[in-house]
Amino acid sequence: MESAPPPLLTPYKMGEFNLAHRVVLAPLTRCRAYGNVPQPAHMSLYYAQRATPGGLLISEACAVSETARGSPDVPGLWTDEQVEAWKPVVDAVHAKGAVFFAQIWHAGRASLLEWQPNGQAPISSTDKSADIYPVPRRLETGEIPDIVNDFRIAARNAIKAGFDGVEIHAAHGYLFDQFMKDSVNDRDDVYGGSLENRCRFTSEVVAAVADEVGAYHLGIRLSPFADYMDCSDSDPKVLALRVIGHTLNPLGVLYCHMVEPRMRVNPDDGKLTFPHMLMPFRRAFHGTFIVSGGYDREEGNAAIAEGYSDLFAYGRLFLANPDLPARFATNAGLNKYDRSTFYTSDAVVGYTDYPFLDQF
Repeated sequence: MESAPPPLLTPYKMGEFNLAHRVVLAPLTRCRAYGNVPQPAHMSLYYAQRATPGGLLISEACAVSETARGSPDVPGLWTDEQVEAWKPVVDAVHAKGAVFFAQIWHAGRASLLEWQPNGQAPISSTDKSADIYPVPRRLETGEIPDIVNDFRIAARNAIKAGFDGVEIHAAHGYLFDQFMKDSVNDRDDVYGGSLENRCRFTSEVVAAVADEVGAYHLGIRLSPFADYMDCSDSDPKVLALRVIGHTLNPLGVLYCHMVEPRMRVNPDDGKLTFPHMLMPFRRAFHGTFIVSGGYDREEGNAAIAEGYSDLFAYGRLFLANPDLPARFATNAGLNKYDRSTFYTSDAVVGYTDYPFLDQF
C-alpha cells in the first residue's frame, strides 16, 4: 500500500489554476537579463529546469520602467523588445506544464545613479536616503498617477508575453514600502500621514492592475515585519491588515505572498526558530496564502499540515535544486547553493549548472 504524499506534494486549486503540488519557485533576482532585456538562450533553460506539471513559478523582479531598476541587468516589462524576449521564456515554462507569474517591481530610492536614466536621482515617497543609496527625489503628488500607470502597462505587457498573471512586489523596502511604512513616509499630502494615506499608493496600483488583468490573475508580495533598506513600521500588523481588508479582499485578489519575519534564536536551546507571525494575515485574507522565508522540507510540510499556509515559496533551495519538488517527494539530499554566484552575469555557472538527481 502506497504511503500518502507529504503535504507539500499534495494538489491545490488556486483560482482557475490546478496546482499539482505546493512548492513554489520564489521570485529571485539573478542579474542575467543583459541590458534589461530577457535572454531566451539561458533564461528559458533556467526557468524550464524548475518547471513541473502543475507547478507555480514566480519570475524574478521585472522593472516597470527605466526609473524602477534597483540592480544591474534586471529584466523589464516596459518595452516591446522586452515583451518579445520574454515570450520564448514563458513558452518554455508552459511546455513543461507549469503556471508562470511575472513579478513587477519598482525599487524606488533603493537604486544607484548608474541605474537611473541620465544618472538622475532615484524617485521615492521621500527625499531621505537609505543605507548606501543616494539621496532620492521626492515624487510630486501629480506625478504619482504616472507611476501607477507604469504598473498597469507592465501588467498588460506581462499578459502579452504569455504570463498567466502578475505579482506586485510590495515588499523588502522598495517603493511600496517607502510609501506604506512610517519610518520612511514623511509626506504631508494625500499619500502621507494617516495609515489610509500611506496605503493609498498600494491601493491605487493594485486596483489599476486588477482592472487591467483581472484580480484572478493578480498576486501581491508583502513583508510587513521586514526592515530592509531602513523601511520599518511602528505597527506592522495593523498596516498589513489594512492592506488585506481594504484593498486585497474587496478586489478579490488571487493570492497574498507574505514574507516570514527573520528567524530568531530560541533562548532555551540556542536554535534558530521561526516566529510564525503570519497567521493573523492568513486568517484575514480570503484568497490563496503563500509564505516564504527560509523554510526547509520538514518545516514546510508541518506548516501545510497545520493550515499555516496554502503554498510555500522556496528561493535559495530552488535556485540550487532545479528538481526541488522531486527531491522533497523522496526526501532526497539537496545541492548546496553558492551565494557568490547569485548575482553574477555568467549565463551558466551558478545558474543552469546545478545537477538534477538523475545526474548523480
